[in-house]
Amino acid sequence: MPEQNNRTSEEEATLDGLEGKGPLAVLGAYMKLSGPGWLQSAITLGGGSLSSSLFLGVIAGFGMMWIQPVAMIMGVIMLSAIAYVTLATGERPFDAIRNHINPVLAWGWAIATLLANMVWAMPQFALATGAIEQNLMPETVNTDAAKWIVGIVIFILCTCIIWSYDKGGKGIKLFENILKIIVGLIVLSFVGVVWSLSSSGAIQWGTIMSGFVPNFSVLSSPAESYNPYLEALTPESQIYWSDYIVAEQRKIITSSIAFAVGINMTFLLPYSMLKKGWNEKFRSLAIFDLSTGLFIPYIIATACVVIAAAAQFHPNPNFNDQGFENSITVINQSATLSEEAGKELLVKEKVSEKLAKGYLENLSAFKKELKIENATLADQKIAALLVKRDTGDLATSLSPFLGETVAQKVFGFGVLAMAVSTALILMLINGFVVCEMLGFKDNAKWHRIGCVAAGVSGLLGARLLWGTGNAAWLSIPTSAVGMILLPIAYITFLCMMNSKSLLGDKMPRGGNRVVWNSLMITATAFASYAALATIMGQTQQLTDNIKRRDVGFAMLGVFVLLAIIVHFACPRKTKA
Repeated sequence: MPEQNNRTSEEEATLDGLEGKGPLAVLGAYMKLSGPGWLQSAITLGGGSLSSSLFLGVIAGFGMMWIQPVAMIMGVIMLSAIAYVTLATGERPFDAIRNHINPVLAWGWAIATLLANMVWAMPQFALATGAIEQNLMPETVNTDAAKWIVGIVIFILCTCIIWSYDKGGKGIKLFENILKIIVGLIVLSFVGVVWSLSSSGAIQWGTIMSGFVPNFSVLSSPAESYNPYLEALTPESQIYWSDYIVAEQRKIITSSIAFAVGINMTFLLPYSMLKKGWNEKFRSLAIFDLSTGLFIPYIIATACVVIAAAAQFHPNPNFNDQGFENSITVINQSATLSEEAGKELLVKEKVSEKLAKGYLENLSAFKKELKIENATLADQKIAALLVKRDTGDLATSLSPFLGETVAQKVFGFGVLAMAVSTALILMLINGFVVCEMLGFKDNAKWHRIGCVAAGVSGLLGARLLWGTGNAAWLSIPTSAVGMILLPIAYITFLCMMNSKSLLGDKMPRGGNRVVWNSLMITATAFASYAALATIMGQTQQLTDNIKRRDVGFAMLGVFVLLAIIVHFACPRKTKA
């Protein structure tokens, strides 16, 4: 790879030439040389982040603005750790973990990443198709054949861009620049939405800023904005809806954490750095890259989605222009009519059929649990407040502020860019994983095969498995798998940072080591708590005596036991 080697030498010379120069010169050079951090941003700003941000605003308003920044800080700590180890040793992380830490952890990391890529590609294709169908071209993309065509076009586009990456050198730079532009457009799209809402007076910034202060009470009690609605309920109803809201809050918190830094992102960073030829000299640049390319765009974009969703849907469901109670009355009346007559009534009163269905499902579950036939108006209001939303609902609700055309096009473009960029990076990561697992290092052919495999999974999965329903919300369940597996990567990186066998005299010492371990242990504990909460939330019955969480704990136990056995049975290599 002579072209790539020459480019790396040029970048090293640029960094060496910064000595003694001012901060503006350093900033300019770093911005020019950055890249892997922007790839991270492109994957995290996808369907998962969008859907979790959207429902975060719906269910908790501005009260949980702090969740995503804290989750991203924990993720950046661990990404910085794997970057440190990779740049210090120059070793491929999969081999380093397998030879110096534990083969089970290495294979667990790789297999978990492979599964996450294949699964998470599906909602990205579904979300991209949904954005075109609902926001950008609703009159054109309204048949199953049209949706297939859209998915195929997205697949071809992503594959063509991936091909440039595998050419190395200028191809990598072109790939990174494309991603920088896409991420920038994503951020601008959502900033524009919030700016318009703010100009119209729909946003109170004082309330928003208070939401960035961590408030762990949402793990055990409903957000304060629900209090007036809960107080109007009977004691029995209050218990049901409080428990339901808390469960939903926990679920959206864990999904937000999982989508901030997923396990596949931990695989992407070190290999994208190695692909560029980075080494120890690039350590400061790597930290800058993660801060400006990942942290800042993620925080701005997700905060804007939360703000827009909270301003429009919390705690007012915004079913139509007639008012809260009128909407509920219309939906209840439509449910007593024939299917055709009910739909006609909803259209006449401008009430979304999809939102009406969500409300009726919530109410039905409540009545079934409490074994009652009729629900009070207070119960009906809570059922309406907790209806799940997708991107089309939010874009439509913004029409009074942005105008119908602008709202749909601007928001739809932002959603499309998020979905396509994430699908693209998932394909890229999958290529790295396939090469590592099969032992084909830096093999363009096998990298492309791995990339195409994730793309095919996304295309077929979106149409055959997730082709109907709420495209944004469908990506939330995939976070459960990723969240459970994320601590595997974090614990592995913690072991790597403390491995003399791997790092030798480059292992952090003294106060440096204390700081690294303190930060990494905190991040690992944070991810582990979220993973355990995710498993505990899997309460669905598989059989009369077995729940999903039982299987989850059993699989986790087997993995841990296997890792312990291999740790003592297989000796690790020592640093030469």
